[in-house]
Amino acid sequence: MRIASWSFLLLASIAITGCKSAPAPHAEDTSHVASGAPKIYVTNEVSGDLSVIDSGNWNVLATVPLGKRPRGIHASPDHKTLYVALSGTPIAGPDVDESTLPPPDKSADGIGVFDVAQNKLVKTIPGGSDPENFDISLDGKQLYISNEDISAVSILDVASGKIVKSLKLGAQPEGVKVTPDGKQVYVTSEETSEVAVLDPAAEKIVATIKVGHRPRNVAFTPDGKLAYVNAENDGTVVVIDTQKHKVIRTIKIGQPGIIKPMFVLLSPDASRLYVSTGRGHKVFIVDTSNDTILNSVEVGQRPWGITLSPDGKTLYSANGPSNDITAVALPAATVVKKVSAGKGPWGIVVLGQ
Repeated sequence: MRIASWSFLLLASIAITGCKSAPAPHAEDTSHVASGAPKIYVTNEVSGDLSVIDSGNWNVLATVPLGKRPRGIHASPDHKTLYVALSGTPIAGPDVDESTLPPPDKSADGIGVFDVAQNKLVKTIPGGSDPENFDISLDGKQLYISNEDISAVSILDVASGKIVKSLKLGAQPEGVKVTPDGKQVYVTSEETSEVAVLDPAAEKIVATIKVGHRPRNVAFTPDGKLAYVNAENDGTVVVIDTQKHKVIRTIKIGQPGIIKPMFVLLSPDASRLYVSTGRGHKVFIVDTSNDTILNSVEVGQRPWGITLSPDGKTLYSANGPSNDITAVALPAATVVKKVSAGKGPWGIVVLGQ
């Protein structure tokens, strides 16, 4: 009787156990799923990598190692390749005593070549000493690279991966921009407060234009007749007549030392000028028809690189110390999203699918 009773209890226990619900399946991880919307590519100077962010669902699709101090980033004309300036020179702010820093790692200097389809860095090619920023010829065959520590601009032949010419110019060159017709290249020099004009066909500097203090970037109107150049230490942006190679007016953005214009960007029709202001935490919007400030929006700590979505309806800023990017709806100038990136976001590009 005991055996029968025990058997009955065992069978009942098995039956009850068998009736229990199966464990719920784990929810699918969709954090790296792409929506098909344009992708945002952000160089992270401190962490040495590239954040790939979906602008539709805000997923961080990938974090790709690049090398030391990735800063300037630009897409090839066919959008199949991203080029990134890499530098082994230690990070140093304006007030840092460079003699206290470790020696530069010159083996880390170069231009990273990132394949968009493969989503990976495929090679690094020479970029001269301490490349910071650059631009690309209209046909995609040459890069024009600012070499900060040797006060030079280098001309790189993409096909051979070799520097074909290096030209001296003002101290601490940074911003590089090809004119809309591709016939000239403007290079800013921070320390000497000037812009050099390079003729890439002749491979020589044809003009030097004195501008405001610590110029960093250049933006051209579509017809190429005007160039906008920031003056970080003056709190201004200057406007250059590109035919006369002369500053014709100055736009006051804010109080010098507090509002520090860093990057300038024009809307496709050049009716609006967007200016990031570093320690000013804001992006300013200027009406270029009368040089008046229409609006400003706080985006994060030390916004540097800025860019527009392919449809021009959203502005994105890379905010270094806050390690994130901010999306700003236009023309309302309202923040719609903040997304974490790597450490020290610097440059930013958006590519459609």
